[in-house]
Amino acid sequence: MEKRIAEVNRKTNETEISIKLNIDGTEERKIKTGIGLLDHMLDLFAYWGHFDLEAIVNWGDFNIDIHHTNEDVGIVLGQVFKKALGEKAGINRIGSASVPMEEVTANVTVDISGRSFFKGIQVQRPAGFLSPEISKTEEYSLEYANHFFESFAKNMGLNLIIELKGGNRDLHTNLEPVFKALGIALDQATGIDPRRKGIPSTKGVID
Repeated sequence: MEKRIAEVNRKTNETEISIKLNIDGTEERKIKTGIGLLDHMLDLFAYWGHFDLEAIVNWGDFNIDIHHTNEDVGIVLGQVFKKALGEKAGINRIGSASVPMEEVTANVTVDISGRSFFKGIQVQRPAGFLSPEISKTEEYSLEYANHFFESFAKNMGLNLIIELKGGNRDLHTNLEPVFKALGIALDQATGIDPRRKGIPSTKGVID
């Protein structure tokens, strides 16, 4: 099997980002986006997905806010996965995982279909939970996470469904199982099925 390795560099007036990926890696990680919580989440994602991932933001317009950097990291991560997968011959294509953390459970389902879809993290709280609000850190929020996942799914050509169940308001506690589950689900979906010789679509192509 050919090595599924890729690198994508993106430079705009707002950010300068470089991401290297080995899908069939050994969990080697070097992540410096300038956004502390996102660094931690991507580290978890790569570890649980068994990916080698180097994600470096050389410059971002942090003097304004983290919006462009957060979004552009998602863009480049999606592009580097798409590039590394090539024609996607032999992959499982579909994967899912369920990961708990305290009273929160994250359910993530992915389909590398070439047709992107993400409508936001679906939060389901138990009856009697006083507030649906999830806390914010000084720099990150659930809204930022949704922007990141939207950019990632669009640029990878990924159908991405994320559901959160439980009664915890802490942002970290909610996002950590999401990124772990995404890593596990993508490891499944990008895995090679030796029974499948061609592209995993009855159409014969995944754009």
